[in-house]
Amino acid sequence: MNYREESLKRHAEWRGKIEVVPRVEVDSREKLSLAYTPGVAEPCLAIQKDPEKSFELTRRWNTVPVITDGTAVLGLGDIGPEAGMPVMEGKCALFKAFGDVDAIPLCIRSKDPDEIVRTIELIAGSFGGINLEDIAAPRCFEIERRLIEDLEIPVFHDDQHGTAVVTAAALINALKLVDKKIEAVRVVINGAGAAGIAIAKFLLKMNVGDIILCDRQGILCAGDKTLADAKAEIALQTNRGRRTGSLADAMRQSDVFIGVSGPNCVTKEMVASMAEGAIVFACANPTPEISYEDALAAGAAVVGTGSSEKPNQINNVLVFPGLFRGALDVRAKKIDFGMMYAAARAIASCVGEAALSPGHILPYAYDLRSHKAVAAAVAEAARKSGVARR
Repeated sequence: MNYREESLKRHAEWRGKIEVVPRVEVDSREKLSLAYTPGVAEPCLAIQKDPEKSFELTRRWNTVPVITDGTAVLGLGDIGPEAGMPVMEGKCALFKAFGDVDAIPLCIRSKDPDEIVRTIELIAGSFGGINLEDIAAPRCFEIERRLIEDLEIPVFHDDQHGTAVVTAAALINALKLVDKKIEAVRVVINGAGAAGIAIAKFLLKMNVGDIILCDRQGILCAGDKTLADAKAEIALQTNRGRRTGSLADAMRQSDVFIGVSGPNCVTKEMVASMAEGAIVFACANPTPEISYEDALAAGAAVVGTGSSEKPNQINNVLVFPGLFRGALDVRAKKIDFGMMYAAARAIASCVGEAALSPGHILPYAYDLRSHKAVAAAVAEAARKSGVARR
């Protein structure tokens, strides 16, 4: 099937992937009077006295906006907010299908962090959490940071943290197969944008042995005055040997390659230069850094990609529905590392030892058991860390 052509045809038929469906009947005078006027005045007054009751008396507790400015949509780049709507709608459909979370696409016509932050702050009272999506670096870092500081509901930039969580889950299981400890491996990450930096920070908290980040110019190294703020900050925490050079230099004798960059930038020779038992996650979409087949042929022991057409799809859909489900269920104030790490471990645990193999390191996205496991693990972690309200 040509998925692109067929998808365009189906979108024309569907005319949208989500819709609003009432949860109450209004087919009689009594029912209408309870759901709307005059009866609705009473819950309004109750919320006026205590705004927190909006979580009890409305659907706010289970509603999340999927917000973009359209600047980093999939592998398409800056295509604008309206053009990003099909992706946001799709994400909303996944929220509902896998987490029973009501999600609404919101596409903002601005690239100004101040305007975006203020817009979200003004509408936050309608939602139980905020999912940021497809906002380009570096402003995505500032936007998320400011919203986390200002709001007392979970704020989650999925391109950063969802990617980090599912990558960590894949790595946990891949390392079991090659019999290596995370504390002893060197990881190369190609792509020093939102996803690459978030993955690096997450793995550092998991006590990874060492990480080398690369961008288009090569290896990031502390002291490089040409690096932007976000890259300069992560360079101080990574590349302990202060290596310099190209991506090929970084990959030589490394244990793990994680690609969140662009197509066909890794060769078979580069994979062959890695250490024995090499793990390759080539996740660029729609075309990976190296094909699944070429990575295996070059000697990689475990290969993952971002494609649903290949084994080991490393996809954020394994993360965000269950993570928000768990956070909303306990009225979490925020999403912290403990909750995200619990999600990663829950995802990894859904592939039992008997099923674990080089071609199966993650559960399938449509396996509802994994989403329920993530939700339960996240809720428990939130209670342990004290960010849960109930």
